[in-house]
Amino acid sequence: INHIVHNGGLYKRPFNEAFEETPMLVAVLTYVGYGVLTLFGYLRDFMRQWKIEKCQNATEREEQKDFVPLYQDFENFYNRNLYMRIRDSWNRPICSVPGAKVDMMERVSHDYNWTFTYTGRVIKDIINMGSYNYLGFAQNAGACQEAAAKVLSQYGAGVCSTRQEMGNLDKHEELEKLVARFLGVESAMAYGMGFATNSMNIPALVGKGCLILSDELNHASLVLGARLSGATIRIFKHNNMQSLEKLLKDAIVHGQPRTRRPWKKILILVEGIYSMEGSIVRLPEVIALKKKYKSYLYLDEAHSIGALGPSGRGVVEYFGLNPEDVDVMMGTFTKSFGAAGGYIGGKKELIDYLRTYSHSAAYATSMSPPVVEQIITSVKCIMGEDGTTVGRARVQQLAENTRYFRRRLKEMGFIIYGNEDSPVVPLMLYMPAKIGAFGREMLKRNIGVVVVGFPATPIIESRARFCLSAAHTKEMLDTALKEINEVGDLLQLKYSRRRLVPLLDRPFDETTYEETED
Repeated sequence: INHIVHNGGLYKRPFNEAFEETPMLVAVLTYVGYGVLTLFGYLRDFMRQWKIEKCQNATEREEQKDFVPLYQDFENFYNRNLYMRIRDSWNRPICSVPGAKVDMMERVSHDYNWTFTYTGRVIKDIINMGSYNYLGFAQNAGACQEAAAKVLSQYGAGVCSTRQEMGNLDKHEELEKLVARFLGVESAMAYGMGFATNSMNIPALVGKGCLILSDELNHASLVLGARLSGATIRIFKHNNMQSLEKLLKDAIVHGQPRTRRPWKKILILVEGIYSMEGSIVRLPEVIALKKKYKSYLYLDEAHSIGALGPSGRGVVEYFGLNPEDVDVMMGTFTKSFGAAGGYIGGKKELIDYLRTYSHSAAYATSMSPPVVEQIITSVKCIMGEDGTTVGRARVQQLAENTRYFRRRLKEMGFIIYGNEDSPVVPLMLYMPAKIGAFGREMLKRNIGVVVVGFPATPIIESRARFCLSAAHTKEMLDTALKEINEVGDLLQLKYSRRRLVPLLDRPFDETTYEETED
């Protein structure tokens, strides 16, 4: 379904998202494919048990047979019999900077992907369509590299302490002030790991007696943080504001289970860009609901910061909203900034509280100084504080590359998910055999892609995921598109019937969020 929404002035720009329905025949054949693989898996397990086929997977030692097993053998069934067939599509060893082109070490398997052997050959100049290098700052030359090398010679590589002890450098303070200014918030705090920024800070913000409303497609770090918090978790349908409002209404009307007391806090967890769907959060509507029902909003901008908005300030700027309307602004430095770590921005009281109570602040080692300098230099470049317009040009180039690449793929007849402005571009493969085939055929043509299947996606929605970069030239994109078109014909991947149904524009009032049939 194609969504074209203006929604009564909430949106200051068209909001176009496409999620074309899976063709019925393709869905049936996909289920049949998984069924056949599962049957053969049981057959091969039977043969392994009777020593007809060599068993390659990890097993308990003979003297441990009477112990309670460390893991149930069936838990590994999918890995053994389905994933192992196409394992060569993942974990490919890169031996260069993950820029617009990469070098890859060639490897072969002589036992059906159970083990790999390196040939010693390096495959040169593979067009990199998989790394989250949105603004092209993953590079080993230029201002960022020079600044990081200078800081490395002055501060060294490691800090060997936490921020609260002997690990609080002047560079950390400079970074946090710069990030707060970049986001337009009162204060910010930086962390050494993006995943832990979510998983360790959410438990510091909510706990027992609180309610978390989480999008069904939120990242694993948000899911883990919510579970560790001890708060009650309820899931709403992906980017579905009717579903979210129904949960908010029920939470306020009914309160906590059994006692019916009001919830201490209600926290809404959403992402800026969803990394598997390529969709952008309906932030104006989420903020309107948050204000209407007096709840809090936690926004994960891991993929959207730097990649969206006229000056790269993320999904808040993309929609022209006020950063103060988002209570907790989280993001990572691992993607658009070509570095590592994460941040949380918001009111000064929030950040002061997290400095004391966050596990990531109290127990984790401080960020490495060269990494901090990489972030500082790249953020200043994006903001134009380095005296150039290179940063702004990169943001604009990424937007142009995104629209061009998405439009061309749709014209070819592929089913493409997500928002037209999202640099994450999922191309639907569906059938399990086509996951490995697509990855291998693209690598033969010197294109590096990421393929994704169950359980990371729904069982009938396997896909290839392209991540666009400002470093990609039009020639690179045209080369990639030519090869994708060729492989699409070879594997018969052009499923699109272009049955796009526009959603009627409606004013934002009580009728906007009434329950509708999916």
